[in-house]
Amino acid sequence: MSSSVQAGADPGRNVFTVSRLNREVLVLLERGLGVVWVEGELSNFSQPSSGHWYFSLKDRDAQLRCAMFRLKNSTLGFTPKAGQQVLARGRISLYEPRGDYQLSVEHMEEAGVGALKREFERLKVKLAAEGLFALERKRSLPGFPRRIGVVTSPSGAAIRDVLHILARRFPPAAVLIYPTSVQGAAAVPAIVEALQLASARAECDVLIVARGGGSLEDLWAFNDERVARAICASTIPVVSGIGHEIDFTIADFVADARAPTPSGAAELVAPDRNACLEALARTAERLSACMRRELRSVAARLDGGALRLKLVHPGVRLVQQAQRLDDLEQRLTGAVHREYRTIATRLNATEQRLKLAHPGLRLSLQVQRLGDLEQRLAGAAQRELRTTATRISGMGQRLKLAHPGLRLVQQVQRLDDLEQRLAGAVRSDMQDHRNRVSDAFARLVQRSPEHLVREFRLKHEALDSRLRYAWKECASRKEHRWDLARRTLDMVSPLATMSRGFAIVTRTDGTLVTDAESIAIGDEIETRLARGRLKARVTGKE
Repeated sequence: MSSSVQAGADPGRNVFTVSRLNREVLVLLERGLGVVWVEGELSNFSQPSSGHWYFSLKDRDAQLRCAMFRLKNSTLGFTPKAGQQVLARGRISLYEPRGDYQLSVEHMEEAGVGALKREFERLKVKLAAEGLFALERKRSLPGFPRRIGVVTSPSGAAIRDVLHILARRFPPAAVLIYPTSVQGAAAVPAIVEALQLASARAECDVLIVARGGGSLEDLWAFNDERVARAICASTIPVVSGIGHEIDFTIADFVADARAPTPSGAAELVAPDRNACLEALARTAERLSACMRRELRSVAARLDGGALRLKLVHPGVRLVQQAQRLDDLEQRLTGAVHREYRTIATRLNATEQRLKLAHPGLRLSLQVQRLGDLEQRLAGAAQRELRTTATRISGMGQRLKLAHPGLRLVQQVQRLDDLEQRLAGAVRSDMQDHRNRVSDAFARLVQRSPEHLVREFRLKHEALDSRLRYAWKECASRKEHRWDLARRTLDMVSPLATMSRGFAIVTRTDGTLVTDAESIAIGDEIETRLARGRLKARVTGKE
């Protein structure tokens, strides 16, 4: 037997397989270190068709294998490149098939920029909570500023762009420059001092805080909390024009207005000269058109006044009044003739109505109508009486047929009939049996020995006892059926229902009362109880 087998068979040793050892190491690495941040230079980057990223992080003395799976790298905002300095967050794990340990990356960002972005987001949330970004505190910009202040570097490209735009768009506005540093450690206090100086002097109508483009580190002076609070405390409206269009700083959020570039800030504060001249030209043209319309209106009013003067001349009015008088005379004559004809027509119509309304004619019509109504009433009364009599007769027949006593008498008669038929049948059977026995006994006596006679007598007595037992059983069944019929009759009998507290209500003529609407207040009713009757008068109903 080999030594390796003997060592494996020794119970005192804890021997690991390679797979088991790798799993144990994986558990120790994951539990021992947890989530770690690693900074290094990215190399050996590869991206297979699965979408996962495999790369190494290295520094001057060592390197680390890394893997970032597709679900994690799909949310990353950039694509890593070889030689890029990055900051990775993940968990230490072990690739068991090869026994290599690696970093399973969950998040990655560019080194340096990530810290600045976190600081940017932290300060942004803080100032927003204090209300520095609120729209309510932002001021409107002047439409035609007389003096524009610029807080920027006097040697940068931003001031040249601003001055060029202001000279082109609005030359009447004066420009006052507050020179300051816009990059580096000394930039923040210099920008704050320039803003405070401009606010204290109050020489300008609007302030521009400008700087050219650059990296996040270059623009960081405008992400400082002191600069943001100085902009918020300024008594003059502030316009920020920092970096390129895609760059956002804390100063942009605090300022009263934000421009994408320094040139955009200049265009935002200064009105366009050409646009103003065009607006003035359009205003002058509208003013001229208004004057021409007003002159035409005055001329039309003068012409109308002259025409009205001609129309109100006394001679013209006299001719018009004479013509009007003739017209009124003709209209009056025609109206009198029409009124005469109308009165004649109304008199004829009134005469016709008087004839139709004569008392004698109306009396004859009413008498005829009264006769018709009497005939209809007599016919209706006869039909109602016949209908009522038929209904009462039918109800009487139904009451007689449904009366408990009648049903009880019928059941008793039926039981008596059945009992008589049963008794007759039994007697007939017994008589036939006795006759057959007597005949048989006589025949046996004539032709059989004496012991056969005794045996036959014993059989006769047994049959006789069975017949008597059958008679008793039949009588018992009849009695049971009688009791059952009696109990069933008691269950369906109205008397049993009334014994539980119910009653039968009838009118004085004996008809049943089943609806409260059929009884009027003051009517007399009769109530039949289980024992006795009551007479009452109706005092109310529901």
